Amino acid sequence: MKKLIFFSLFSLLSFHFSFAQTADEIVENYLKTIGGKEKLSKIKAIHIKAKTITQGMEIPVNMFMTADGKQHMEFELQGKKLVQQAFDGKTAWHTNMMNMKNEKFDNETTENFKRNSKDEFPNPFLNYKEKGFKIELIGKEEVEGTETYKIKLTEHPLLVEGKEVSKETYYYFDTENFIPVVVEEEIKKGQFKGAKIQQIYSDYQEVDGIYFPFNTATKFNGMIGSEVKIESMEINPQIDEKMFVFKENKTEAPQVKSQVKEKK
Repeated sequence: MKKLIFFSLFSLLSFHFSFAQTADEIVENYLKTIGGKEKLSKIKAIHIKAKTITQGMEIPVNMFMTADGKQHMEFELQGKKLVQQAFDGKTAWHTNMMNMKNEKFDNETTENFKRNSKDEFPNPFLNYKEKGFKIELIGKEEVEGTETYKIKLTEHPLLVEGKEVSKETYYYFDTENFIPVVVEEEIKKGQFKGAKIQQIYSDYQEVDGIYFPFNTATKFNGMIGSEVKIESMEINPQIDEKMFVFKENKTEAPQVKSQVKEKK
């Protein structure tokens, strides 16, 4: 009888552990599902054309990202192309919506670009240990009607108001196919400091043998605020490096009044 009970317990434990997943196994399965480490490692640049849907408006968006951390994201509003953010590896800048002029971000924002932009390309989980990132399996959780594994990704710390704070992002991986359906972060500064913002991924499509989410909805305080729909994506396109560099604002020459008196 004791042998039978022991065998039954052993069988149950074996059954349980055979289905247990570690953080490393989940991430490994995820990378395999979307195309594999080898293909991801060959990505040197990405060009995305998309549209952002917010408050009933559709805004065209153009994004360029490179393996050395450079990026350029611009959108078109009322026929004008404005830079939402750009980074050339040293300087981060954008177009100020108030005066429509190009401006450099402050030193703290620029430093945060330097700390993580390179290591997040093309995927923060690719070779994460070599980058100095850490992952942790928090457990299982149902989100958006899907059972998921909740993984915490810790990247290089950010600077916030002169102090280093941890950069932690929570990924919710579908337990069946190991792709993330929701990504969650905490806002670190500003009036919404401490609030959670979620990105909901869907419509995974294949580009050169790698799967990317072509639809990302942003949820804040439980409500969808905006949605980004990718229209096209190009892997390793030809890129003009000048687009990343800060562009000085053009100054109009002052109008000089004529000093010649009109003859009467």
